[in-house]
Amino acid sequence: MEEIINHQSELSEVLRVRREKLDALRAAGQDPFVITQFKRSHSCHGVISAFEELEGQHVALAGRLMSKRVMGKASFSHMMDQSGQIQLYVRRDVMGDEPYAEFKKLDIGDIIGIEGEVFKTNAGEISVKTTNIILLAKSLNPLPEKFHGLKDMDLRYRQRYLDLIVNPEVKSTFFARSNIIKSIREYMDKQGFIEVETPILMGSAGGAAARPFITHHNTLDIDMYLRIATELHLKRLIVGGFERVYEIGRIFRNEGMSIKHNPEFTSIEMYQAFANVDDMMSLCENLFYHCSQMLHGTGQISYQGTPVDLTPPWQRLPMLDAVKQFTGADFSNCTDEEANEIAKSIGLEVEKKQTRGELLYAAFEQFVEDKLTGPTFITGYPVEVSPLAKKMPETPWLTERFELFITGREMANAFSELNDPDDQRARFMEQARQRAMGNDETEMMDEDFLTALEYGLPPTGGMGIGIDRMVMLLTDSYSIRDVILFPTMKPKE
Repeated sequence: MEEIINHQSELSEVLRVRREKLDALRAAGQDPFVITQFKRSHSCHGVISAFEELEGQHVALAGRLMSKRVMGKASFSHMMDQSGQIQLYVRRDVMGDEPYAEFKKLDIGDIIGIEGEVFKTNAGEISVKTTNIILLAKSLNPLPEKFHGLKDMDLRYRQRYLDLIVNPEVKSTFFARSNIIKSIREYMDKQGFIEVETPILMGSAGGAAARPFITHHNTLDIDMYLRIATELHLKRLIVGGFERVYEIGRIFRNEGMSIKHNPEFTSIEMYQAFANVDDMMSLCENLFYHCSQMLHGTGQISYQGTPVDLTPPWQRLPMLDAVKQFTGADFSNCTDEEANEIAKSIGLEVEKKQTRGELLYAAFEQFVEDKLTGPTFITGYPVEVSPLAKKMPETPWLTERFELFITGREMANAFSELNDPDDQRARFMEQARQRAMGNDETEMMDEDFLTALEYGLPPTGGMGIGIDRMVMLLTDSYSIRDVILFPTMKPKE
């Protein structure tokens, strides 16, 4: 406790001193917060990468002061901008007595603009011999201590701006995220898809089994839902004549949080007319491979120490076979009553009598999912958990659906889309029945979507991919919070 009190006292003193420096600047007519612009000629990395042609040339740079070592008549500092850091060599006989004294008053974290000559020190470090330094914004809070950095993960997520300043590798993760999304768009556009935008505020929350966030529209005086999927509106567009559409957008689900889940996340959903679930498999594996090639130059990557080969084609494994492989249980030819006994025999908790499809899916989730390390398409999902997918003609209790698993995590979900309006209405009714019994993670009835189906939805393949999890995989990030700039956090007391 004494150490905490001493630290708080030291911090208060630092804050007081910095405020006093700002007051002195303002009193001298040098308020740094009134400056509106500084014209740069280069970035820090740009100077370093083009040193041979810039040596001896005059440059103008701007960024954050990250270190300062004052040695009487000369000092060394480091300045950081978005591209990286560069060393500054500051001499009193070059700057002049008064400007050099002003430089010595600068604090770590201050935003500065500098002008000077590019050179290389005797130690071989590319630097800028400064001729002018301008304080562009005063940092009133100190950065974390240089040699300890910012280690508190909760603080890093809450104050991402601070995380980005003192942990450069974090910034590189988000540059990678941006490049992955660019790569996704590039690939989808080349395949003839067009990007569209659909509503975030919806009259009913459909397209996924998830609990929605509810808000209120004051003018219309109605409750509305933040979307839990983009599926139903995108399929309306297929009805309307668009044949290949996709949307990259924010999705909101009022559910738990973990290293794999954030209440708001980014997904891409895509729909292709006259295609089926097999076409979506090819699209999926080629898209992941394309992004890996863009980022790493290879499909051979590692995630948290586990090698992962993203080179197509990937394993296709029916859910029935996967459950049999890992548990020995065979649900392929049995009644619901027999399925309940099989489930109990492999240690599955059965609280009430359930259908064969429900038990197959439960067995998969409990005993198989986390064991799927390499890219694996699990196919043949039960109709009970797939209300928007077509049934398999030869096995109508299963659907033409897959989920992709890599490193034990679901990465994508795809269907041969159900386009029979009568079948879809019946499944919505069953979902409504379950909702009335207390299951608030079931599909809601959407009459307008059913009307759209009655105008005719062509055979269609559809797929959704969680972009945050894709970025986690391709950047070797442990938690979903590591790839979302501002993850959802519980407010501090």
